[in-house]
Amino acid sequence: MNVALFGGTFDPVHLGHLAVARAAQQRFQLGRVYLVPADVPPHKQKVPITPYHHRYAMLALATQGEKDIVPSLLEAPDAEGGTQWGANYSIDTVRRFKQTLKKSDRLFFLIGIDAFLDVAKWREPEALLRECEFIVVSRPGFSLADVAGALPESMRPADAVLKPFQGKSATGGDIVLGGAAIHLLEGLQERVSATQVRQAAAQGRAVNRWLAPAVAEYIKKLGLYRTANTKGAAKPSDEPDVHAVAEVMQPAPLSGSELRNNSRTTLHIVGGKARGRRTARPEER
Repeated sequence: MNVALFGGTFDPVHLGHLAVARAAQQRFQLGRVYLVPADVPPHKQKVPITPYHHRYAMLALATQGEKDIVPSLLEAPDAEGGTQWGANYSIDTVRRFKQTLKKSDRLFFLIGIDAFLDVAKWREPEALLRECEFIVVSRPGFSLADVAGALPESMRPADAVLKPFQGKSATGGDIVLGGAAIHLLEGLQERVSATQVRQAAAQGRAVNRWLAPAVAEYIKKLGLYRTANTKGAAKPSDEPDVHAVAEVMQPAPLSGSELRNNSRTTLHIVGGKARGRRTARPEER
């Protein structure tokens, strides 16, 4: 079965998160998508965030009508309210989760392109990229070269290899390099961020258009984001920039080390040299 982990603070979970999960589920035929709220995000250890139990409760409410998109307790605090694992590093979470999978299962890691551009700064990035396949939520303004160039130095193609792809939009392609497989998920248009929701709620404005009804009601009933526990909350760049679904495409099988997009060019990396060839469009296959 194809399975995906979609991590974040989810403070709060909004319709953009759900749209990305649904799009990835359809595009990559995922049998289950786990939404994993972090107890202690590494990049927010000194930033106040809403208590874990509220963020998990909102995820449960948001996904109550979803059969295969479910909240996960992989990074939950212990029974006394303290963290079980220290800061929640993705490599540790992925390794723990893989112990529960069957050998035939295929694991994906779902992430926004803004967050992926910092992947080389994460803990054990090379190991993480080899432990699972990445689904990167792309958007206009980014190229395939941007995505490949964000890889750790040991896995990053040479500049001469990337140059032909600097003008190729990172929409609907795949990158396979050095044991890492990265799939780009495109066609997502509607912008919404958790920061936007928090700011509106703090000002007493309606947030219903961005949230599942049950989540909006939960925030209103408990007065979340109108109290001191969210003061100084994360900036928009601290979490993936996700959008609602416009279209979904079927994945193509991959082999070898290559950069591929939906144009007619495929770049194969052979002995450190770039070699291009014409490739049929999806509809020509």
